[in-house]
Order: sequence, then structure tokens, then C-alpha cells
Amino acid sequence: MKYDLIIKGGKVVFRDEVRNVDIAVKDGKISAIAETIDSEASEVIDAQGQYVMPGMIDTHVHICEPGRTEWEGFVTGTKALAAGGTTSYVDMPLNALPATVDRESLHLKLEAAKGKNYVDYALYGGLVPGNLDKLEELSDEGVVAYKCFMSTCGSDIPEDFSNVDDYTLYTGMKKLAELGHMLSIHAENAQITDRMGQEMVKQGRTSATDYAVSRPIFTEVDAVKRALFLAKETGCKLHLVHISSAEAIEEIIKARNEGQDVTLESCPHYFTLTIAQSEELGPVAKCAPPLRTEESQEKLWQKLINGDIDMLTSDHSPCPPEMKYSETNNFFEVWGGITGCQNNVDLMFSEAVVKRNVPVTDFVRMIAYNPSKRFNLPTKGEIAVGKDADIIFVNSNESYVVQKEDLYYRHQHSPYIGREINCRVTKTFVRGNLVFDLNDGIIGEPVGQLVTYKQ
Repeated sequence: MKYDLIIKGGKVVFRDEVRNVDIAVKDGKISAIAETIDSEASEVIDAQGQYVMPGMIDTHVHICEPGRTEWEGFVTGTKALAAGGTTSYVDMPLNALPATVDRESLHLKLEAAKGKNYVDYALYGGLVPGNLDKLEELSDEGVVAYKCFMSTCGSDIPEDFSNVDDYTLYTGMKKLAELGHMLSIHAENAQITDRMGQEMVKQGRTSATDYAVSRPIFTEVDAVKRALFLAKETGCKLHLVHISSAEAIEEIIKARNEGQDVTLESCPHYFTLTIAQSEELGPVAKCAPPLRTEESQEKLWQKLINGDIDMLTSDHSPCPPEMKYSETNNFFEVWGGITGCQNNVDLMFSEAVVKRNVPVTDFVRMIAYNPSKRFNLPTKGEIAVGKDADIIFVNSNESYVVQKEDLYYRHQHSPYIGREINCRVTKTFVRGNLVFDLNDGIIGEPVGQLVTYKQ
């Protein structure tokens, strides 16, 4: 057989081991894995000395097209994902306009995405007040999961996303349980965080630290516990997004041990940035839940090291620079979202594998295998014969400093600019297509394809 591509000599990361083997690719799939493959191929690439891993599946990305393409569009967002070693992503039902909460808005999103994605993609549907009768049609259209907010979100724009009330959350969970779908939840107590924020502003306390104090860890834990209780009552599969505290993780693990179908994710910024650093960096580091103290961050690291975190995601939530600044230096007024998807893999590989000796197999399970299983993406997530050839090279011996001009985002701001990272993504393949090379940048035209839910 003549293969399209053979990758030779790399340290190939499987689910449970690392081996020096060759990989052959044919028609976008991994066709053979062996100690040596000497067959004819259209292209042979030497990966000597580098890790060869399944590409990241980032299940928490906000591409703001259509409606807010000036924040981030499919082209710029997926170039950044590709450059960062992500080969598939799941797009959240916000912050596009209209929000993806029914068949019509989903079709607008699908039409806007055509021919613009450099990596493969799947879509979320939203659970919001007033769309309970739309959940089934979203399922029919192939969304891979649903998302809701327990904290306050949205704007005065009618087509924007909005947070659930308790009735919508409970009834939506019942419906999704019937459909066999999973609900992902942003869990913070809305009433307490809103009122605490208002009191802070009234007192003139508007710094980054004040913002973090207004959203304490117990408000995350409280919402997580309520979500778990309702999910237990309804039988709904649950996924808790961007968990920022060890205390919340403990509640999730307890529920899982009692038989609940629940998973969780956390994000690079909670492991690499603190409240103190957000004071220095300013609004570019604002997010919700907020960054935590160094002490809380160390507890979170211990949960990751112990294997209690199912997956890592970016929660890439971009916006124009002017939305990140306030003339009054009021941290509450500016947009809350981290622009960071281009540094998912290298930053966390550097911090977890290089610095803290987390096994690279554990790292790969968090960025690829676990997301593929949880979000029903059966052709993705691991180096195995028959899987999509979504492959990245990671050089663990190369350090670099993040530079603004190297970022592919529509707006080149990020809290990681100026940070030294002790590894580097050097190549990204999507179904065997080279879409990023460290020396040449983004390669070719968009090749990304839609992936839909498979029961």
C-alpha cells in the first residue's frame, strides 16, 4: 500500500504508554502503527525527539460568529486553535448573535461556519428560559451537548444568551435525560455574586481583587451542589465547566462515587494565574469564576495530579480590546473572558508534564481521550488504527516567550504575552492534513469538518 503520510521516529503517546513507533496515514485515518514502516508514502516526516500525540479536543470555545464576528470569527479562532495544537473543538452557544438555542439559530451558525474552519468542529445547543420546546430539534440537528448558566449572563439584546431559572434548569434536565444528552453548566450562585458585586461597586471597591472577593469559592460550591442534586433527581448526565476550586471538585467526585454520571473540566488560567497576577495584568485576566489565591491554586494542582480532573479546556472567550478597558479602572465594568486557546497545549504541558512530572499519558487523556469519550466523538481522541489522523508534534526541549505578533486571534491580547513556556507545538495535522507548521505558520486553506452527535 502507498500511504499518504508516514510519521517516523517520534515518541508516540498512547492512552497508557509512550513508544517509539512509526505511524502511517491513509485517507485521513491512521492506517498502521509499527516499530518501523518502510512502505512507500507521498510524504515522510521525521519526528525524532518529539512527542507525537493526539491533537487536543477543546470542548469549551466561544467563536462569536455570526453576529459578533468582530470579537472572534471562525477563521481567526481556528487558526489560533491549530497553532496551539487543537485539532477539534466544540463551539459554545454564546457569544454569537443570535445565541444557538433553536433550529433556526443553529442553521445560521452552521452556514456561517462553512469553509472557514482550520480544525474540525462540533456545536453546543443552549438551555435558556423559553426554549424547552426547542431542545429536541437541536438534538435532531446533531448538537453534541447543551450549555446553561446558573450565574447571571447575557445583555439587553433580545437574541443574546440568558441564564436559567430553577424551573428551566430542572425541567430542561428532565428533557435532556429523556433525549440521552448531557448538560454542561456554568455553576456560580447568581443571587449572591450579583449582590456582592453591587455592594463592592457601591463602596468604590472595584479592583481585580475586589472582583474576585465578590465571587468566592463557596458560591461555586453551592451552585455545583444544587446542579448535582437536580441532576440526581432527573437522571441527567452532567458536565461542570471551568471549575476553579478543589472544594467544588470534591463535591463532584463525591457524587460520582455515589453513582452519578458527572464529569468536570478546568482551564489553564486557573493553574497558571492568580488574583495577585490579575492585579498586575489588569482586565485581560478577568474571567468567571475569577482567578484564585496561590493557596487555592496549589490545591487545584493537587486535584489534577491525583487524576480528579477529567479534561482541560480553554474557555476561549475573546472580545475587542476596547471592551477590556474602563476609564474609571472599574474591573466590574469590563468584559470577563480569557483569550487563550492558542496556548492550551504548550502552557499546560510545560506546567504539568515538564515542571510537575505529570505523566504525559495522563496529560493526553485530559486533552484528547476523555473529551472524545464524553462528547461522543468516536473517531477522535487517541493514536490508534482507524481513528482520524488528528496528530500534533510537541517539542519538550524548546522554550519560547509568547509574543503578541505570533497570536492568530482577531485581537492579539492575552494574559500569557511575555510568559516563557518550556515546550512548543511544532506541527498540527487534522485528518492527515498539515494545518500548522512552526516554521511556516498556518498551511493551506481551511479543512475543518462538522462533527455531529452519535448515540
